[in-house]
Amino acid sequence: MQFGGDDQWSNMLAGTELIRKKTGDDAYAMTITLLMNSEGKKMGKTAKGAVWLDPNKTTPFEFYQYWRNVNDADVMKCIRMLTFVPLEQIEEMEHWDDSRINEKKDLLAFELTALVHGTEEAEKAREASRALFSGAGDDSNMPTTTLSKDEVGEGMTVVDLMMRLGLAKSKSEIRRLVEQGGVTIDGNPVPSFDTLVPAEDLTKGVKIRKGKKVFHKAIIG
Repeated sequence: MQFGGDDQWSNMLAGTELIRKKTGDDAYAMTITLLMNSEGKKMGKTAKGAVWLDPNKTTPFEFYQYWRNVNDADVMKCIRMLTFVPLEQIEEMEHWDDSRINEKKDLLAFELTALVHGTEEAEKAREASRALFSGAGDDSNMPTTTLSKDEVGEGMTVVDLMMRLGLAKSKSEIRRLVEQGGVTIDGNPVPSFDTLVPAEDLTKGVKIRKGKKVFHKAIIG
């Protein structure tokens, strides 16, 4: 039995037919309706690829952030389809004022992260998220890369640092992001892609934000 998205129906049928012809055994396929966003695109895709349930591929923090940043128009659908929040509570939330959209997103992200990774990891991810956006909370669970003193020297340029952290596939991508104002360090926009991040700052630890949703901490260990 193979399970897959309904966009793979023809491929799955071909597989079952091949199994029958090669082995003589029965084979079956079952499709599941794809989760689409309000723009008609598959949910669960990011600039880095897929959102995985495996914490080694998508950390609990990254998983939490993905759902925390879904489009406003998709929040209630996701809460209704993917969580175990009681329907009575969901119906009440449908009437909330638009100013409470962040409460809905926080609930969605927390419920799904707790479902996949457990309540403890969900709490850590929530704290790390709050530390990013409000300056309060514990940021120790943010994705972090420890650098050596030897590789840092007196400092690293933003482009070299981001490449080292795996935040981009090429230096040209980083240049474009910086020019568009899409990179910040400790909340401050990076003025140039060759801006130097001093070793002194990296010793304390710096928080890099790429775009609106990707966060990473770098520190000399």
